[in-house]
Amino acid sequence: MFCNRYLVNWMAKPKVYVTRELPERGMKIIRERFEAEVWPEYGPPPKETIIEKARDVDALVTLLSDKIDAEVFDAAPKLKIVAQMAVGFDNIDVGEATKRGIYVTNTPGVLTETTADFAWALLMAVARRVVEADRYVRTGQWKVSWHPSMLLGRDVYDATLGIVGAGRIGTAVARRAKGFNMKILYYDVVPMPPEIEKELDAKRVDLDTLFKESDFVSIHVPLIKETYHLVNEEKLRLMKKTAYLINNSRGPVVDEKALYKALKEGWIAGAALDVFEQEPTPMDNPLLRLDNVVVAPHISSASHETRSRMAEMVAENLVAFFEGKQPPNLVNPDVLKVRPLSRLF
Repeated sequence: MFCNRYLVNWMAKPKVYVTRELPERGMKIIRERFEAEVWPEYGPPPKETIIEKARDVDALVTLLSDKIDAEVFDAAPKLKIVAQMAVGFDNIDVGEATKRGIYVTNTPGVLTETTADFAWALLMAVARRVVEADRYVRTGQWKVSWHPSMLLGRDVYDATLGIVGAGRIGTAVARRAKGFNMKILYYDVVPMPPEIEKELDAKRVDLDTLFKESDFVSIHVPLIKETYHLVNEEKLRLMKKTAYLINNSRGPVVDEKALYKALKEGWIAGAALDVFEQEPTPMDNPLLRLDNVVVAPHISSASHETRSRMAEMVAENLVAFFEGKQPPNLVNPDVLKVRPLSRLF
């Protein structure tokens, strides 16, 4: 292992292309240990730029907005690892990477609590009409100091919360719900551990029951073939007219056309979205014209602490790999069979 460290530290540094400037705690490590080039602009690089830059690098550092597929891999004969700064990795063709012996890593766990916090920020904002109220004051509509029917919202305390996807984030959202004395229903193909179910007094139900009985439905599933448009017209029609939908998982999990219809025609009371089918969502998205929708620009993990730690994890995954160790957050462990670390170093 000393030999591998010697190679990293004293011979030519591995080349890495970073598709966006990361928080300094991670970039410092990357710049010290690698020959790094960073895309300088705020927006993402065009795919053709990624393809061009990938031709001569050993590693790519990517974000969810970067499409990394066979076209990129074809242009990158030296590429050994793609280190993603995100929990999700649906932008990467992991199967193709594995076939080619390319390692893929992500940054899980660290953003669990921050994302759960933001799910609650969305839930509270839409239930109590916070964004509408802010606009009401700023636009000079507040003409009467107090009125019994001014901007009435819905109670969160004692309500029923339905959680779709009870992984790390879904479970963290449920823990917060206990402070509001909420009844917790959840749906997941894998049940919570019995001790967690007991701690949270959470009840596993089928998806239709969850949509029918919940006052708030919060989505926390990855984007895979089975979850694409999981929330569709059929499911939305099951919801109470007084219920709200919260989504800060992945945009395409929700059929936006069906959601617009549900909100416009009053099948449900409101929705709060941090993610969209197309990001950035176009300004002509009809959802943006509705007062009963709270929107945000995919910022659920956007705290200084969390983003800095995510950048550090990216660097740690890269350093471990080029030291001949299995990266701590390897997405595709089958790659070890295709190209064992012993063949790389």
